[in-house]
Amino acid sequence: MQTHPTTASTVLVVEDDEHISQVLRFMLERQGYQVVHMADGRAASQHIVAAEPPALVLLDVMLPYVDGFEIVQLIRSQESWRDVPVLMLTAKNTERDTVRALDAGANDFVIKPFQPQELLARVRRFLRPST
Repeated sequence: MQTHPTTASTVLVVEDDEHISQVLRFMLERQGYQVVHMADGRAASQHIVAAEPPALVLLDVMLPYVDGFEIVQLIRSQESWRDVPVLMLTAKNTERDTVRALDAGANDFVIKPFQPQELLARVRRFLRPST
């Protein structure tokens, strides 16, 4: 019997740093989530317009082609994606960037380098692991 993944346990990771995206995939898959990864803002934008919404988006701010602020605005403009929680990740540690991310529609904001257990706790605020 073939099983189909459900979007209820899917996390879209939009991160251009290969090492960070591998760490995120490892952490999330160990918690029972399915991870879909996009490495740049253009690919993420195309995915958001064409695909079913995930349960959560982990979104880097500084991305090639289209930045995370634009991506979160696109997410909020898509009817089926509008209520998807967005957790933004960034190396920028300024109040201005935090305010900009939250004003754009992000639900939460984490500064890189992040602590794995803190990030997972923030993910759990929005999702329950599928075990």
